[in-house]
Order: sequence, then C-alpha cells, then structure tokens
Amino acid sequence: MSVMVPLRAALGVAALYVACATSGVRAEDASPWQRDAHSAVRLLAGSRSGTVLLGGVAIQLQPGWKTYWRTPGDSGVPPRFDFSKSDNVEAVTVLWPAPMKFDDGAGGTALGYKQQVVLPLRIVAKNADKPVTLRAHISYAVCDKICIPVDAQAELAFSSVASTEDGNLSDALNTVPKPANIGDSNPLTIRDVKREGKNNVLVDVTAPEAKEVSLFVEGPTPDWALPVPKLVDNSPPGVKRFAFELDGLPPGATPEGAALKLTLVGGDRAYEFNVSLN
Repeated sequence: MSVMVPLRAALGVAALYVACATSGVRAEDASPWQRDAHSAVRLLAGSRSGTVLLGGVAIQLQPGWKTYWRTPGDSGVPPRFDFSKSDNVEAVTVLWPAPMKFDDGAGGTALGYKQQVVLPLRIVAKNADKPVTLRAHISYAVCDKICIPVDAQAELAFSSVASTEDGNLSDALNTVPKPANIGDSNPLTIRDVKREGKNNVLVDVTAPEAKEVSLFVEGPTPDWALPVPKLVDNSPPGVKRFAFELDGLPPGATPEGAALKLTLVGGDRAYEFNVSLN
C-alpha cells in the first residue's frame, strides 16, 4: 500500500496548509502549530453542536519521516494522548485512520503515517450548554534512520457554530476503517478466519483483483504484540490468504477465545473486524 489516505483527504489537508499560510485560521478552529525539528502538531475543532463534538489531532511530517499507528508493528512507539486537564470534557476517543506499511530499517515492518495525518477525536462534553476547552499532552515518535521522541502541549476552545475545519475533519473521518462482519457482501471483506495447527492463523480475504491489500491484527489488550500478517503465495482460487503466528502474547495469556481485531485495507477502503479466536 503506497497511499496513506484518499486523494481528496490529502488535498483537503494540503489546502488547509495553504489557507493557514495566507489568511490564518480562526483561533477557535485550530490551535497554533507546535513544531519540532521534523514535525508539527496541533488540535482542530469541529462545529459546536450538542454534547458530542468532533475534533482532531493534525500532524505534519518532513519528507522521509514517519510516525506510528496505535499498533506500530515490529518496531516503533504508538502516539499517546492525555486530555485529563481539559475543561467540561467527559471523554475523548481517538479514531485512527488506516495505516500504511513501511520498512522499519531492521528487517521488520512498521505501521504508521508519512507526510501528514489527521486523527479524528470524538469528544463528549459533560454539559452541552457550557464552554469546552480541550487541553492535550501529545507524545509521539518521528523516525527516519533514527527515532526521536516528541512531546507537545496544545489547547483549543470549541466555540464555532460552523467551523472552517468541518470539511477536513470529515475527510479524515472517512479514512478511519468502518466496522464490518466476517462474510459481509462488500467487495473487500474477510471471508474466513481459522487456525492451522497450534500457532498459525489463516485469514481468507476477497478483494478486487487490481487492489493491493494489507491486513493488520491486534490482540485484546495493548500488551499483545502479534506479527503483521503476510500474504501467502499460491492462495486458494478467488481469495487472498494471509497468515500470522500466535507470537508476542503477554505472559500467561492464551489465544483460545481471544478477541482479536483485524483491520483490512485495500485502496481507499478499510474495514475493522472483531473475531473470537477458536
């Protein structure tokens, strides 16, 4: 997979950068960029309407540098967020656009983002009638041949009736994998998940022939470190078969009955499947 987000989303973000440079963005719609040597980060605010708000964390990266998905793959550090010092905020959920794969420089595969990404935020206000101010401590890593940790602080009030960021946040939300079920009628779907012996799992995928397809797997808790599934040569007719080993389990964990999350990405489509491993 060579494209991180749909082209229209990338163009929307690029247009945002041009608009910021030429006319500025209203203070209530985006916080100032917090810059380090290789990246920049800021908060975005969607329109204020009701108790549930849409926001975002926008990250820019210099050419050749990358940052990581919530599960970084064979190496890397996932971003961490602390919103505990926010005002009138009950909860914040980070939504993750589908990642891309890249070489981690040590013979493995890492998962994450290059160039730029917007991570949508679903924000629940304690009181819909009172002001909301989001304060974020953002920790992430940027990597080229070396990895550098970044810590940033950002603050943003949600007050716009119609935010200038609504379009960009909508585009970012469209890059987040959609919930799906095994065997759905989508052209891109997982047909079957099964064990092969004690330590291997096989995942059969149907996809349009022209699409490059990637599959990612996560365990029930963040301390599971399952390997990135690999496409099997000579897959059965009509399917793309992926395989991964039940390796990287935390001490004392057993795969039987474990709730796994599978993320399937093909072109500009991405879906998430929750499965129980038998």
